[in-house]
Amino acid sequence: MSADLKKSSSNGSEKSLINEEQQAKISEIRRLIGPLPEKLAIYCSDAAIARYLRARNWNVKKATKMLKETLKWRAEYKPEEIRWEEVAHEAETGKIYRSNYIDKHGRTVLVMRPSCQNSKSTKGQIRYLVYCMENAILNLPADQEQMVWLIDFNGFNLSHISLKVTRETAHVLQEHYPERLGVAILYNPPKFFEPFWTVARPFLEPKTQNKVKFVYTDDPNTKKIMEDLFEMEKLESAFGGNDDSGFDVNKYAERMREEDKRIPAFWTKSEAPPEPMPTSSVDLNSFDSDASDSGKVSASHVSDSEGLISDKSVLVTKGSDNGNGSKELLYR
Repeated sequence: MSADLKKSSSNGSEKSLINEEQQAKISEIRRLIGPLPEKLAIYCSDAAIARYLRARNWNVKKATKMLKETLKWRAEYKPEEIRWEEVAHEAETGKIYRSNYIDKHGRTVLVMRPSCQNSKSTKGQIRYLVYCMENAILNLPADQEQMVWLIDFNGFNLSHISLKVTRETAHVLQEHYPERLGVAILYNPPKFFEPFWTVARPFLEPKTQNKVKFVYTDDPNTKKIMEDLFEMEKLESAFGGNDDSGFDVNKYAERMREEDKRIPAFWTKSEAPPEPMPTSSVDLNSFDSDASDSGKVSASHVSDSEGLISDKSVLVTKGSDNGNGSKELLYR
Protein backbone atom coordinates (compact mmCIF):
# COMPACT_ATOMS: atom_id res chain seq x y z
CA MET A 1 0.00 0.00 0.00
CA SER A 2 1.10 3.51 -0.72
CA ALA A 3 2.46 5.16 2.41
CA ASP A 4 0.97 8.50 1.45
CA LEU A 5 -2.63 7.33 1.58
CA LYS A 6 -4.37 10.47 2.62
CA LYS A 7 -7.55 11.82 4.10
CA SER A 8 -8.82 15.17 2.92
CA SER A 9 -10.90 17.61 4.89
CA SER A 10 -12.97 20.55 3.68
CA ASN A 11 -9.96 22.73 4.45
CA GLY A 12 -7.53 20.80 2.32
CA SER A 13 -5.46 17.66 2.31
CA GLU A 14 -4.20 15.98 5.44
CA LYS A 15 -1.83 13.09 4.86
CA SER A 16 -2.34 10.37 7.40
CA LEU A 17 -0.68 6.99 7.56
CA ILE A 18 -2.92 3.96 7.73
CA ASN A 19 -2.29 2.05 10.93
CA GLU A 20 -1.90 -1.72 11.09
CA GLU A 21 -5.51 -2.31 12.11
CA GLN A 22 -6.81 -0.22 9.22
CA GLN A 23 -4.45 -1.88 6.75
CA ALA A 24 -5.70 -5.25 7.97
CA LYS A 25 -9.25 -4.14 7.17
CA ILE A 26 -8.22 -3.10 3.68
CA SER A 27 -6.61 -6.51 3.17
CA GLU A 28 -9.71 -8.25 4.51
CA ILE A 29 -11.90 -6.46 1.99
CA ARG A 30 -9.51 -7.50 -0.78
CA ARG A 31 -9.89 -11.10 0.39
CA LEU A 32 -13.68 -10.86 0.48
CA ILE A 33 -13.85 -9.32 -2.98
CA GLY A 34 -11.34 -11.69 -4.57
CA PRO A 35 -9.56 -11.29 -7.92
CA LEU A 36 -10.99 -8.73 -10.30
CA PRO A 37 -10.90 -7.97 -14.03
CA GLU A 38 -8.42 -5.33 -15.15
CA LYS A 39 -10.40 -2.11 -14.89
CA LEU A 40 -12.05 -2.99 -11.59
CA ALA A 41 -8.66 -4.03 -10.19
CA ILE A 42 -7.26 -0.64 -11.19
CA TYR A 43 -10.22 1.02 -9.50
CA CYS A 44 -9.71 -0.94 -6.26
CA SER A 45 -6.51 0.65 -5.04
CA ASP A 46 -5.82 0.70 -1.31
CA ALA A 47 -6.77 4.37 -1.29
CA ALA A 48 -10.13 3.58 -2.92
CA ILE A 49 -10.90 0.80 -0.43
CA ALA A 50 -9.96 3.14 2.42
CA ARG A 51 -12.49 5.69 1.14
CA TYR A 52 -15.26 3.10 1.35
CA LEU A 53 -14.09 2.13 4.84
CA ARG A 54 -14.08 5.77 5.96
CA ALA A 55 -17.54 6.26 4.49
CA ARG A 56 -18.73 3.37 6.66
CA ASN A 57 -16.69 4.27 9.73
CA TRP A 58 -14.19 1.46 9.09
CA ASN A 59 -16.87 -1.23 9.33
CA VAL A 60 -15.59 -4.02 7.06
CA LYS A 61 -18.99 -5.63 6.50
CA LYS A 62 -20.69 -2.37 5.51
CA ALA A 63 -17.75 -1.10 3.45
CA THR A 64 -17.50 -4.41 1.57
CA LYS A 65 -21.20 -4.31 0.74
CA MET A 66 -20.88 -0.73 -0.47
CA LEU A 67 -17.80 -1.45 -2.58
CA LYS A 68 -19.33 -4.56 -4.14
CA GLU A 69 -22.38 -2.56 -5.16
CA THR A 70 -20.12 0.02 -6.78
CA LEU A 71 -18.16 -2.66 -8.63
CA LYS A 72 -21.39 -4.11 -9.97
CA TRP A 73 -22.57 -0.62 -10.94
CA ARG A 74 -19.30 0.19 -12.72
CA ALA A 75 -19.39 -3.12 -14.60
CA GLU A 76 -22.91 -2.35 -15.84
CA TYR A 77 -22.84 1.45 -16.22
CA LYS A 78 -19.25 1.64 -17.51
CA PRO A 79 -18.56 5.24 -16.42
CA GLU A 80 -15.00 5.11 -17.76
CA GLU A 81 -16.36 4.60 -21.28
CA ILE A 82 -18.43 7.81 -21.38
CA ARG A 83 -17.02 10.30 -23.87
CA TRP A 84 -17.72 13.94 -24.57
CA GLU A 85 -19.67 13.34 -27.78
CA GLU A 86 -22.18 11.22 -25.88
CA VAL A 87 -22.97 13.92 -23.32
CA ALA A 88 -22.13 17.14 -25.20
CA HIS A 89 -25.79 18.08 -25.61
CA GLU A 90 -26.19 18.09 -21.82
CA ALA A 91 -23.25 20.48 -21.45
CA GLU A 92 -24.28 23.19 -23.91
CA THR A 93 -25.60 25.63 -21.29
CA GLY A 94 -22.72 25.21 -18.84
CA LYS A 95 -24.90 23.63 -16.17
CA ILE A 96 -21.91 21.56 -15.00
CA TYR A 97 -18.28 21.89 -15.99
CA ARG A 98 -14.81 21.50 -14.57
CA SER A 99 -13.24 24.90 -14.06
CA ASN A 100 -9.81 25.79 -15.40
CA TYR A 101 -8.72 26.83 -11.90
CA ILE A 102 -8.23 24.88 -8.69
CA ASP A 103 -8.60 25.85 -5.05
CA LYS A 104 -5.68 26.74 -2.79
CA HIS A 105 -5.29 23.10 -1.83
CA GLY A 106 -4.95 21.90 -5.41
CA ARG A 107 -8.40 20.36 -5.64
CA THR A 108 -10.30 20.28 -8.91
CA VAL A 109 -13.45 22.40 -9.01
CA LEU A 110 -16.79 21.48 -10.55
CA VAL A 111 -19.04 24.45 -11.28
CA MET A 112 -22.77 23.73 -11.21
CA ARG A 113 -25.57 26.05 -12.33
CA PRO A 114 -29.03 24.55 -11.68
CA SER A 115 -30.78 27.40 -13.51
CA CYS A 116 -29.03 26.35 -16.72
CA GLN A 117 -30.78 22.99 -16.84
CA ASN A 118 -31.49 22.14 -20.49
CA SER A 119 -32.76 18.58 -20.25
CA LYS A 120 -35.75 16.74 -18.85
CA SER A 121 -34.04 13.36 -19.11
CA THR A 122 -33.01 12.04 -15.70
CA LYS A 123 -30.89 9.40 -17.42
CA GLY A 124 -29.10 12.01 -19.52
CA GLN A 125 -28.51 14.32 -16.59
CA ILE A 126 -27.04 11.56 -14.43
CA ARG A 127 -24.91 10.31 -17.32
CA TYR A 128 -23.38 13.77 -17.75
CA LEU A 129 -22.89 14.15 -13.99
CA VAL A 130 -20.98 10.86 -13.90
CA TYR A 131 -18.84 11.98 -16.85
CA CYS A 132 -17.98 15.20 -15.00
CA MET A 133 -17.17 13.32 -11.79
CA GLU A 134 -14.88 10.88 -13.58
CA ASN A 135 -13.12 13.75 -15.36
CA ALA A 136 -12.65 15.71 -12.13
CA ILE A 137 -11.23 12.66 -10.35
CA LEU A 138 -8.83 11.82 -13.14
CA ASN A 139 -7.46 15.35 -12.98
CA LEU A 140 -6.83 15.39 -9.23
CA PRO A 141 -3.17 15.82 -8.20
CA ALA A 142 -1.37 12.94 -6.50
CA ASP A 143 -1.78 14.43 -3.03
CA GLN A 144 -5.54 14.94 -3.28
CA GLU A 145 -8.57 12.70 -3.58
CA GLN A 146 -11.38 15.19 -3.05
CA MET A 147 -12.89 17.98 -5.10
CA VAL A 148 -14.81 21.23 -4.65
CA TRP A 149 -18.29 21.96 -5.95
CA LEU A 150 -19.26 25.56 -6.69
CA ILE A 151 -23.03 25.77 -7.07
CA ASP A 152 -24.25 29.06 -8.54
CA PHE A 153 -27.93 29.77 -7.80
CA ASN A 154 -28.21 32.86 -10.00
CA GLY A 155 -31.56 32.68 -11.82
CA PHE A 156 -32.67 29.62 -9.88
CA ASN A 157 -36.41 29.16 -9.27
CA LEU A 158 -38.87 26.47 -8.27
CA SER A 159 -39.20 25.18 -11.83
CA HIS A 160 -35.62 23.94 -11.65
CA ILE A 161 -36.33 21.59 -8.73
CA SER A 162 -36.72 17.88 -9.47
CA LEU A 163 -36.89 15.58 -6.47
CA LYS A 164 -36.43 12.57 -8.75
CA VAL A 165 -33.14 13.92 -10.10
CA THR A 166 -32.12 15.01 -6.60
CA ARG A 167 -32.67 11.53 -5.18
CA GLU A 168 -30.84 9.83 -8.05
CA THR A 169 -27.97 12.32 -7.87
CA ALA A 170 -27.60 11.84 -4.11
CA HIS A 171 -27.66 8.06 -4.55
CA VAL A 172 -24.99 7.94 -7.27
CA LEU A 173 -22.65 10.39 -5.55
CA GLN A 174 -22.92 8.88 -2.07
CA GLU A 175 -22.94 5.21 -2.99
CA HIS A 176 -20.40 5.23 -5.82
CA TYR A 177 -18.18 8.25 -5.13
CA PRO A 178 -17.67 8.16 -1.34
CA GLU A 179 -15.27 10.63 0.24
CA ARG A 180 -14.79 12.48 -3.04
CA LEU A 181 -16.41 15.74 -1.93
CA GLY A 182 -14.21 18.12 0.02
CA VAL A 183 -16.64 21.03 0.21
CA ALA A 184 -19.75 22.20 -1.64
CA ILE A 185 -20.30 25.95 -1.86
CA LEU A 186 -23.95 26.97 -2.30
CA TYR A 187 -23.55 30.48 -3.71
CA ASN A 188 -26.43 32.92 -3.21
CA PRO A 189 -29.21 30.34 -2.83
CA PRO A 190 -32.66 32.01 -2.81
CA LYS A 191 -34.69 32.09 0.38
CA PHE A 192 -37.16 29.54 -0.90
CA PHE A 193 -34.27 27.12 -1.28
CA GLU A 194 -34.15 26.59 2.46
CA PRO A 195 -37.33 24.42 2.56
CA PHE A 196 -35.97 22.45 -0.43
CA TRP A 197 -32.69 21.95 1.42
CA THR A 198 -34.68 20.68 4.40
CA VAL A 199 -36.26 18.07 2.11
CA ALA A 200 -32.96 17.15 0.45
CA ARG A 201 -30.87 16.84 3.64
CA PRO A 202 -32.26 13.43 4.66
CA PHE A 203 -30.93 11.98 1.40
CA LEU A 204 -27.39 12.98 2.42
CA GLU A 205 -25.07 11.37 4.94
CA PRO A 206 -24.41 13.55 8.03
CA LYS A 207 -20.75 13.75 7.01
CA THR A 208 -21.81 15.08 3.60
CA GLN A 209 -24.24 17.55 5.13
CA ASN A 210 -21.37 19.12 7.09
CA LYS A 211 -19.41 19.74 3.89
CA VAL A 212 -22.10 22.06 2.53
CA LYS A 213 -21.39 25.77 2.97
CA PHE A 214 -23.81 28.64 2.26
CA VAL A 215 -22.19 31.79 0.84
CA TYR A 216 -23.92 35.13 0.17
CA THR A 217 -22.38 38.13 -1.58
CA ASP A 218 -23.89 40.50 1.00
CA ASP A 219 -22.47 38.57 3.96
CA PRO A 220 -18.79 39.37 4.67
CA ASN A 221 -18.47 36.38 6.99
CA THR A 222 -19.48 33.88 4.33
CA LYS A 223 -17.54 35.70 1.59
CA LYS A 224 -14.41 34.95 3.60
CA ILE A 225 -15.01 31.27 2.83
CA MET A 226 -14.30 32.05 -0.83
CA GLU A 227 -11.22 34.12 -0.04
CA ASP A 228 -9.83 31.34 2.13
CA LEU A 229 -10.39 28.71 -0.57
CA PHE A 230 -9.53 30.47 -3.82
CA GLU A 231 -7.10 32.85 -5.47
CA MET A 232 -9.55 35.66 -6.22
CA GLU A 233 -7.67 36.67 -9.40
CA LYS A 234 -8.43 33.26 -10.91
CA LEU A 235 -11.93 32.80 -9.51
CA GLU A 236 -14.88 33.56 -11.80
CA SER A 237 -16.58 36.91 -11.28
CA ALA A 238 -19.88 35.07 -10.76
CA PHE A 239 -18.43 33.85 -7.46
CA GLY A 240 -16.90 37.18 -6.44
CA GLY A 241 -13.60 36.67 -8.24
CA ASN A 242 -11.83 38.78 -10.85
CA ASP A 243 -12.00 36.49 -13.89
CA ASP A 244 -14.64 37.68 -16.37
CA SER A 245 -13.98 35.11 -19.09
CA GLY A 246 -17.06 32.99 -18.37
CA PHE A 247 -18.02 29.60 -19.83
CA ASP A 248 -17.42 28.97 -23.54
CA VAL A 249 -18.90 25.64 -24.63
CA ASN A 250 -16.76 25.47 -27.79
CA LYS A 251 -13.50 25.89 -25.89
CA TYR A 252 -14.71 23.49 -23.23
CA ALA A 253 -15.64 20.89 -25.84
CA GLU A 254 -12.15 21.08 -27.33
CA ARG A 255 -10.63 20.68 -23.89
CA MET A 256 -12.80 17.65 -23.05
CA ARG A 257 -12.08 15.92 -26.36
CA GLU A 258 -8.37 16.20 -25.66
CA GLU A 259 -8.79 14.88 -22.13
CA ASP A 260 -10.91 11.98 -23.38
CA LYS A 261 -7.87 10.77 -25.30
CA ARG A 262 -6.06 10.17 -22.01
CA ILE A 263 -8.68 7.81 -20.60
CA PRO A 264 -7.95 4.51 -22.42
CA ALA A 265 -4.28 4.51 -21.43
CA PHE A 266 -5.16 4.93 -17.79
CA TRP A 267 -7.55 1.98 -17.77
CA THR A 268 -4.92 -0.35 -19.23
CA LYS A 269 -2.48 -1.91 -16.81
CA SER A 270 1.11 -0.97 -17.45
CA GLU A 271 2.78 -0.92 -14.04
CA ALA A 272 1.97 -4.34 -12.60
CA PRO A 273 2.24 -7.84 -14.12
CA PRO A 274 -1.15 -9.49 -14.62
CA GLU A 275 -2.33 -12.33 -12.45
CA PRO A 276 -4.08 -14.93 -14.64
CA MET A 277 -7.80 -15.34 -14.19
CA PRO A 278 -9.68 -18.41 -15.37
CA THR A 279 -12.04 -17.94 -18.27
CA SER A 280 -15.54 -18.43 -16.92
CA SER A 281 -19.11 -17.28 -17.23
CA VAL A 282 -20.08 -15.06 -14.32
CA ASP A 283 -23.32 -13.63 -13.02
CA LEU A 284 -23.41 -10.01 -11.91
CA ASN A 285 -26.22 -10.85 -9.51
CA SER A 286 -23.88 -13.12 -7.58
CA PHE A 287 -21.58 -10.19 -6.87
CA ASP A 288 -23.57 -9.08 -3.83
CA SER A 289 -22.96 -8.41 -0.17
CA ASP A 290 -23.82 -11.85 1.17
CA ALA A 291 -20.22 -13.06 0.99
CA SER A 292 -19.07 -10.34 3.35
CA ASP A 293 -21.76 -11.29 5.85
CA SER A 294 -20.59 -14.89 6.04
CA GLY A 295 -16.89 -14.25 5.54
CA LYS A 296 -16.92 -16.28 2.35
CA VAL A 297 -15.82 -15.16 -1.08
CA SER A 298 -18.25 -15.56 -3.95
CA ALA A 299 -16.95 -17.86 -6.66
CA SER A 300 -18.11 -15.47 -9.36
CA HIS A 301 -16.72 -12.04 -10.17
CA VAL A 302 -17.84 -9.11 -12.23
CA SER A 303 -16.40 -8.41 -15.66
CA ASP A 304 -15.85 -4.77 -16.46
CA SER A 305 -15.37 -5.41 -20.16
CA GLU A 306 -18.76 -6.90 -20.96
CA GLY A 307 -22.22 -7.14 -19.48
CA LEU A 308 -25.33 -4.96 -19.57
CA ILE A 309 -28.19 -4.74 -17.14
CA SER A 310 -30.32 -6.71 -19.58
CA ASP A 311 -27.63 -9.38 -20.11
CA LYS A 312 -25.89 -10.21 -16.87
CA SER A 313 -24.06 -13.32 -18.02
CA VAL A 314 -20.63 -12.19 -19.12
CA LEU A 315 -17.30 -13.73 -20.07
CA VAL A 316 -14.17 -12.98 -18.08
CA THR A 317 -10.96 -13.43 -20.03
CA LYS A 318 -8.65 -10.76 -18.65
CA GLY A 319 -6.10 -10.99 -15.88
CA SER A 320 -6.32 -9.07 -12.63
CA ASP A 321 -4.05 -7.22 -10.25
CA ASN A 322 -2.98 -8.78 -7.01
CA GLY A 323 -3.94 -5.51 -5.31
CA ASN A 324 -0.47 -4.23 -4.52
CA GLY A 325 0.11 -2.85 -8.00
CA SER A 326 -3.32 -1.36 -8.62
CA LYS A 327 -3.43 2.30 -9.50
CA GLU A 328 -5.33 5.02 -7.69
CA LEU A 329 -8.20 6.56 -9.65
CA LEU A 330 -6.42 9.75 -10.62
CA TYR A 331 -3.67 10.79 -13.00
CA ARG A 332 -0.22 11.03 -11.43
